[in-house]
Amino acid sequence: MKDLLPNGALDAEALDTLFLEARSQNAWQDKDIPEEILEQLYDLVKMGPTSANCSPARFVFIRSREAKELLAPALSSGNRDKTLSAPVTVIVCQDMAFYDKLGELFPHVDAKPWFTGSEAMISETAFRNSSLQGGYLIMAARALGLDCGPMSGFDAKLVEQTFLAGTSWKVNFMVNLGYGDPSQVFGRLPRLKMEDACKLL
Repeated sequence: MKDLLPNGALDAEALDTLFLEARSQNAWQDKDIPEEILEQLYDLVKMGPTSANCSPARFVFIRSREAKELLAPALSSGNRDKTLSAPVTVIVCQDMAFYDKLGELFPHVDAKPWFTGSEAMISETAFRNSSLQGGYLIMAARALGLDCGPMSGFDAKLVEQTFLAGTSWKVNFMVNLGYGDPSQVFGRLPRLKMEDACKLL
């Protein structure tokens, strides 16, 4: 890999941090994440591209014991312990009224009519781009020295009733953040070979 890096590419150590050695975490060290790090995290995430700069992702950072206790009933049994012990759990949301911000975010044209009146277009755009932004969150967290544990396995309706009531936000997925316990990481699972996952046309 090192010999293949083109000029301007990240070095091998950075690629290890972001991809090759990074692992999904299942247990956490007892070490808090300062609010300043979360601010830096969002400042990186917001710079990732989205279609028409629509930026539909919204993030709820669950940090307090009280908030974790409210989240616990919505978690699957396999996700409960590792989530309750994580310093921060991020609910990655999609704002179904993201188009209201397009005048600010995409001032080149009046883009709001592209979406209003089309629930299918709103839903597809919000889901696709908030998922992208959730991926940026994982990469940005790793770049800042944090470990991540992205997950499904929760009652979305209960999460929305508990944390998102009265908003236009809907939950997409969750990510636990912190400093992982390497002794509790599962063995690396296989990945598809390029010939099984890609076409070069």
